[in-house]
Amino acid sequence: MKVPIHFDREWVPELKKRMKEDGPWNKWELFQLAYQAEETSIVSDFGELQCLKHLPALDPFPHQLETAKRVISEMHGRAILADEVGLGKTIEAGLIIKEYMVRGLAKKILILVPASLVVQWSRELNQKFGIPAVAQKKEYMWRQYDVVIASIDTAKREPHRGHVLDQDYDILIIDEAHKLKNKNTVNYQFIKEIKKKYCLLLTATPIQNDLDELYNLITLLKPGYLGQSADFQKNYVESKRQARNHEVLQEELKDIMVRNTRSEGGLFFTKRFVETVPVELSEMEWELYHGVTNFVKEQYQNTFFKNPLALITLQREVCSSRFAAFDTLVNMHNRLPEDSPARMKVVELAELIRAIKKNAKAEKTLELIQSFNDKAIIFTEYRKTQEYLHHYLAENGISSVMFRGGFKRNKKDWMTELFENRAQVLIATEAGGEGINLQFCNRIINFDMPWNPMRVEQRIGRVHRLGQKRDVYIYNLSTSGTIEEHILNLLYEKINMFEMVIGELDTIVERLRLNKSIESNLIDIVLESETEREVQIKINNIGEVIRMQMNENNLAEGMEQL
Repeated sequence: MKVPIHFDREWVPELKKRMKEDGPWNKWELFQLAYQAEETSIVSDFGELQCLKHLPALDPFPHQLETAKRVISEMHGRAILADEVGLGKTIEAGLIIKEYMVRGLAKKILILVPASLVVQWSRELNQKFGIPAVAQKKEYMWRQYDVVIASIDTAKREPHRGHVLDQDYDILIIDEAHKLKNKNTVNYQFIKEIKKKYCLLLTATPIQNDLDELYNLITLLKPGYLGQSADFQKNYVESKRQARNHEVLQEELKDIMVRNTRSEGGLFFTKRFVETVPVELSEMEWELYHGVTNFVKEQYQNTFFKNPLALITLQREVCSSRFAAFDTLVNMHNRLPEDSPARMKVVELAELIRAIKKNAKAEKTLELIQSFNDKAIIFTEYRKTQEYLHHYLAENGISSVMFRGGFKRNKKDWMTELFENRAQVLIATEAGGEGINLQFCNRIINFDMPWNPMRVEQRIGRVHRLGQKRDVYIYNLSTSGTIEEHILNLLYEKINMFEMVIGELDTIVERLRLNKSIESNLIDIVLESETEREVQIKINNIGEVIRMQMNENNLAEGMEQL
């Protein structure tokens, strides 16, 4: 078969004419414009961030810019961003994403965060960075959109799991990455399977309980970076919380982890005012507290309750609300053998709870809110207390919304919006201490105090962070004469917890070489002491030891500076 071929030669005469006359080859004005265009697009120094030209409305802090540069130029896009709470890890991650996109090195991006933070991440990336990120809602979105934000719980389930694992991602980002500390969990194995070129893990607490957690996170980023698990144990682990060859491990971490702290200077934070608010229990509440305390001590000797934490929880619940304690007592009653004498004691305590008609803590909380007449966040450890406070405040003309882990993503977003625009109070369980930014509020009421200081700092970090323009007020409720008062006195007053950097406390605890965590030691003290006075003395002793270690640290730092 013959295919006709035609040649276009109309341009030839014009070319011959220009060659004979030596031009004009082009206009000078067009050449200048082309030259200027090349100058504008040229990258003269890849050590600098190019994305800043495309972010005229964003004014990052110096530590955020430095972090983005380090991750890209030194860590090659695989890093743990471990800044302390409130220093802007999300901004750092956004800068890194934008930079890789501007350089043409990233297009397909997956961001996995707690369900309550999906919309917040989407809003920040779109508004502050111009990154077209979408919150995953439908199955087709995994493939249709390039930048997808979702929760791990959604992504790991079919049919979503198949879509995620079938694709190659340029960047994978995990927020609140400390939840991946256990390598045997489904979440950890799922993240491990995702195909990614660059990876960022965001967490303010890369180590919570032991060094294995840090090893597991690093293995997700760079498998084999610290050797096999046995090698890591041999080279770097003295005990669960104590490192061997500490200086060598620190040098290794510099190439894979960035941790900015508030104490490094150059960062402006509004002032933080802390007030301990004593609460006097009513006569019947006192009777309940003493009854539960005696019951806890008796049952500790009984091998039927093998978990001492459950007993201590009951004692702490009484300091919170009778509603929180009632459910625990019912569960204990159902677990006890029918012929157990303890069942009758549980019934007596339950009847005492029924007779109590007031809550001294709730009354003090209402009094506080009415005194400052401003928005406030109330943190409680227990869901039953949360529900009680919601109804109690409503009965007294205070509008409130609840925030807890069991809510679906849309409901959490709705509750946050209601709090900002309509309600005066947000009542949160511990889920409210993760990730969400509430800078429009500057008052926190710690209705219940956790025994882990890091959790308190996470709560405060929801409002006391970069961008907060007002001073922050923290009110810690303390029931006088109870275990709650002893713990508050130890953890937050004797060691000036609220005036020091949380990372410093972690370091001090590690150097004490405690066989157990602070929480475990406190549980032992409470259960093994025969009198309240003995509890107080032992807890004070721990506080004194921690203070001595703090003084030694401060002295050593002073000598180094000299």
